[in-house]
Amino acid sequence: MGIMKVTVKFFASLRERAGKDRAEVEVAAASCVRDVWQALMAQEPDARVLAAVNARHAPLDAAVADGDEVAFFPPVTGG
Repeated sequence: MGIMKVTVKFFASLRERAGKDRAEVEVAAASCVRDVWQALMAQEPDARVLAAVNARHAPLDAAVADGDEVAFFPPVTGG
């Protein structure tokens, strides 16, 4: 099983929590969006987040590939 590199972007309050707006992470081949989140935010593995892969909304169980860009942002509520 190989390793792949993924670029991650954080938005809004997640950027503040992560302490940065962008990161590079290495994850195992055949990883999903949730695996990327857990690799970066191990202290909050089950936090509620929304994600996009290559600028398209994606569920947390969506597969990621080497070189993908994964963006994480908090759920939006309005009123």
